[in-house]
Amino acid sequence: MSSTPSPSSGVPDELQRRLGVSDAVLIGLGSMIGAGIFASLSPAARAAGSGLLLGLALAAVVAYCNATSSARLAARYPASGGTYVYGRERLGEFWGYLAGWSFVVGKTASCAAMALTVGTYIWPGQTHAVAVAAVVALTAVNYAGVQKSALLTRVVVAVVLAVLAAVVVACLTSGAVAAARLNIGSDAAFGGVLQAAGLLFFAFAGYARIATLGEEVRDPVRTIPRAIPVALGLTLVVYTAVAVSVLLVLGSDGLAATGAPLTDAARAAGAAWLVPVVRIGAAVAALGSLLALILGVSRTTLAMARDHHLPHALASVHPRFKVPHRAELLVGTVVATVAATADVRGAIGFSSFGVLTYYAVANASAWTLSPAEGRPARIIPAVGLAGCLVLAFALPVSSVISGAVVLAVGAAAYAISRASFRSPPA
Repeated sequence: MSSTPSPSSGVPDELQRRLGVSDAVLIGLGSMIGAGIFASLSPAARAAGSGLLLGLALAAVVAYCNATSSARLAARYPASGGTYVYGRERLGEFWGYLAGWSFVVGKTASCAAMALTVGTYIWPGQTHAVAVAAVVALTAVNYAGVQKSALLTRVVVAVVLAVLAAVVVACLTSGAVAAARLNIGSDAAFGGVLQAAGLLFFAFAGYARIATLGEEVRDPVRTIPRAIPVALGLTLVVYTAVAVSVLLVLGSDGLAATGAPLTDAARAAGAAWLVPVVRIGAAVAALGSLLALILGVSRTTLAMARDHHLPHALASVHPRFKVPHRAELLVGTVVATVAATADVRGAIGFSSFGVLTYYAVANASAWTLSPAEGRPARIIPAVGLAGCLVLAFALPVSSVISGAVVLAVGAAAYAISRASFRSPPA
C-alpha cells in the first residue's frame, strides 16, 4: 500500500487549505439538507407505505457506515478526490477509477436535477432557462474561490433550516395531527422499504463533499473525522423531525399522493401562509445542493485528471483563486447543457445507483485499513458495503439498468485507455 501523502507531498498545483471544522460541517449540511428532503419523501412513501420511517432509519444506518469509512480514509489520504483516491490507494487503480467515474457521472446528473428543481420552484414556465442561469451563477461563485462558497453555503443552510423548522412547528402544533398515522401497517413490504431507503439515501449523500475537499481543509487528520459524523448526525435529526411531522399530518397515503409534501403539509396544518415560504426554501435548498455538487464533482475531476484518467489539462489550478478552474468550467458547461435540454426526472435513481457504487468502493477500501491506520470496527465497512449493494439493486429497474450500463461504459473506456497507454509506438 502507498504511504500517506503529507500535506506538502509535492503534488502539482496544490490547493490552499482554508477550511476549518465549521466550514466543512456547513458544506456537508449544505449538500445533505437540500432539495432532497423537499422531493424524496413522496416517492419513498409510495415505495414503503407506512414503513417510510423504517426506510429512513435504514438509509441512515448505511449512511453512518459510509460516513465512518469515508472519514477514516479521508484522514489517511487528505487529498482531493475522495473515494477515487481511497480506492486507488487501497484496492488498485481500476477501483479508484470506477469510484471516480461513478461519482462524476452520477453527481453530474444530480447537478442537473437540482438546477431543474430551482427552475420548477422559481419560475415553472421557464424551468430550463432558470436552471441554466443557476448553473452559470454558482459556477462563477465556485470559480472565485472555495472560501466564498463556504460563506454562501452558511447562508443557504440557515435559510433552509429556518423553513424546515417552521414546517415542523406548524405541523406539530396543528389540530390535524394524528399519532396513529405513524403506525406501521401491512402495506410496509420488505422490498418497498429497501427501495425507499435507496431513494432517501440520495438526500444523505452530501458528506462526500467534505472528503472530496480533503486538500482544502486545515489539519485534515483531525478536521475530516470530526466534520463528517457531525454533519450526518445533524442532518438525520432534521430529516427525522420533518418526516415525522409530515406523516402526522398527511399520513403515508397522503404523502405518497403529493408531489410537494412540505407545502401540502403546511396547507393541511392550516398554515397556508407558509406555502410561498416553503417554495422559496425549496429553491434555496436546491441552490445550496447545486453549489456543493459542482464543488465536489470538480474536485474529483481534478484528481482524475492528475492521474490522466481524464484530460490532463483539467488538472490546472488557477494561480490567483487557487481552484481547479478548468474542471469547474467543464462541469458547469456539461451541467448547463443537460439542464437546458433534458428531462431529468429519472436522474435521481440513476444518481443513487452511482453514489451507492461509489460508497461500496469506499467501504471496501476501509476494510483494508490496519488498526494502526485508523481502521473502524470491521462491522462498519462490512455493513456499509453490503448495504450499498443491496440498496443499489433495490432501486427501480430502469435506474439499475442505466446505472449498470454507464458503469460498463466507464470500465470499457478504462480498459481501452490502459491498452493504448501500454501499446508500443508503431
